[in-house]
Amino acid sequence: MISGTRVDANLQAAATLIEQAALGGARLVVLPEYFCLMGHKDRDKVDVREAEGAGPIQDFLAGQARRHAIWLVGGTLPLAAADPDRVYNSTLVFDPQGARVARYDKIHLFSFRQGEESYDESRSILPGQEPVAVDCTIGATTLRVGLSVCYDLRFPELYRCLAGADLIVVPAAFTATTGKAHWEALLRARAIENLCYVLASAQGGQHDNGRATFGHSMLIDPWGEVVAVVPAGAGVVGGEIDLGRIARCRASLPALAHRVLV
Repeated sequence: MISGTRVDANLQAAATLIEQAALGGARLVVLPEYFCLMGHKDRDKVDVREAEGAGPIQDFLAGQARRHAIWLVGGTLPLAAADPDRVYNSTLVFDPQGARVARYDKIHLFSFRQGEESYDESRSILPGQEPVAVDCTIGATTLRVGLSVCYDLRFPELYRCLAGADLIVVPAAFTATTGKAHWEALLRARAIENLCYVLASAQGGQHDNGRATFGHSMLIDPWGEVVAVVPAGAGVVGGEIDLGRIARCRASLPALAHRVLV
């Protein structure tokens, strides 16, 4: 997506892409970080925050999951915190009946400064504390799905907590600057070291607020090979999760069983 500064327009854009994915056969769909709002200023996300379990953004996600009978990983949205000036940047997972089955609050908060370009998520976001994984049953198959968000990608210790997952998702809004340098390398490393699929859904383009995001939404297999990618712009990237591929990779290279420092 290339989310803008209006929540209603972003939800409409997301609905179009979710439908496109579902019509293409997707049974699990992941939206990008900040899919519902890329505001002009930090305070904008605080102003549209929702209480957990209630609000138009959460209603939208539940309705989309139910309408298309899909598992929906709702990118991130701002959920209310005790601090009135900050929110949690939260990933919610909905099952095909529209029930919310998991919540992950982004643990690592992005900070970056290079010349005139600077970001500090801690000004408006409180960090989460706990890693989260969820079982998603699709037909006769149950996928163990680990949740992470954007800047988390730079902290492999989080992903070690998710070791054993079949799929790790990474909703993101990587900057164009850092994305060009590190995005694909980090995603492939997380897939390789955990011998699992990684699905990264990213913001990708020039936003109304002037920010440029890197895009390159992609699916990576357990051997670190890129299965599919959308370089930039709004669109859908998809592919199949092959549990046999995971098993063969883990059997031939049993690195997870060889861990010493745990």
